[in-house]
Amino acid sequence: MHAAAFSVIVTTVVAALFAVSFAVLALTYASQRRALWFSASYLIGMLSPLSEFLLPLSAWPWLFMATSYASLAASILTLAAGLAAFYRQPVPWRSIVLLLAGALMVRAAIWDGQRNWLPYELAYQAPFAVLSAFCARMALKVGGRKTMERVLAAVFALISLQFLVKPFVAVAVGSGRTARDYTASTYALISQTMGGLLVVVAGLVILLIVFRRIVAESQMASETDALSGLANRRGFDGRALRLLAAARRLGRPVSVILFDLDHFKALNDTHGHASGDEVIRSFARILGDGAPVGSLLGRIGGEEFAVLLAGEGADGAYELAEKVRAAAAGVQAGPHPPFTVSAGVALVQPSEDLPQALRRADSALYRAKREGRDRVCLAEADSTQFPDLPQN
Repeated sequence: MHAAAFSVIVTTVVAALFAVSFAVLALTYASQRRALWFSASYLIGMLSPLSEFLLPLSAWPWLFMATSYASLAASILTLAAGLAAFYRQPVPWRSIVLLLAGALMVRAAIWDGQRNWLPYELAYQAPFAVLSAFCARMALKVGGRKTMERVLAAVFALISLQFLVKPFVAVAVGSGRTARDYTASTYALISQTMGGLLVVVAGLVILLIVFRRIVAESQMASETDALSGLANRRGFDGRALRLLAAARRLGRPVSVILFDLDHFKALNDTHGHASGDEVIRSFARILGDGAPVGSLLGRIGGEEFAVLLAGEGADGAYELAEKVRAAAAGVQAGPHPPFTVSAGVALVQPSEDLPQALRRADSALYRAKREGRDRVCLAEADSTQFPDLPQN
């Protein structure tokens, strides 16, 4: 077997492995179903080197000449569509159809052209260069400024460039007198090795992008309370430390609020846990609607919620807590019984860490409980501006 033919087989196997890998990821993780686009792209692309291998063995070489060209073009465009779908962007079907039609028309126009003649070779490879550039543009468009997407765009730019270099290599070393002779040519070895390497790099980068999303979603799930949709204790603590550090670098004040649902155990015992769950969901919505953009919200206990506010002093935090308390008390209808909340507010002092501020907010919260519930209390060190106001 000629070395070029072996290279064609290796390229086919590698494409098949990528197709299987993306399919396994898509079927294993329900949130990654769109990775099936990448599997389809490599599955279609696999037909191109496979066609080149089968062409000299077939009595119908024209059939494999057609499938080799069409499958490569379709593979590149399927990958472009997959990038759009993976990032939940509209798939540019009009552009894809026009590009595919244009590529096939060019191939039809040069069907009986003279091999190893530069104009023919340029016409043969130019559509692939355009399609690869389209993929590079798509990677930049959907990925924004993300590093991996920029790397992927650069890889597709290299793929586009190698399609423009191939005609000169074909003329220089010869690609075979006929299509049947391709796999026995030195050009085939160079072309398949160069193209196969770039296909592997592109596949690995896309795999990394998919894995990055899987890891991010897994981390988000591990740090999110399923019932309320807010951060759980682990997620709140980790993000709060980062938010506090950033605020201190900028010299911005940071305040914390702790909310606790009043008589929640009695509510659960009287109305059932389903009603209690609805109360938690309802309060999480109230909290989300009332909190400013950029604030950190979390359910850090069974009926305890926390808010971290960067850029807000004790006064702004107190006003927000009172607004949320009043909104909760005003909910009289819904799939749950009426409920109230108590809150404690603390300004994070420059000399203390977050756990210390949370303990002061917790002390203020339990003072609100002792004084009758359904009220907001400031931590004692922060209470010079606002008195503890009992609510009716």
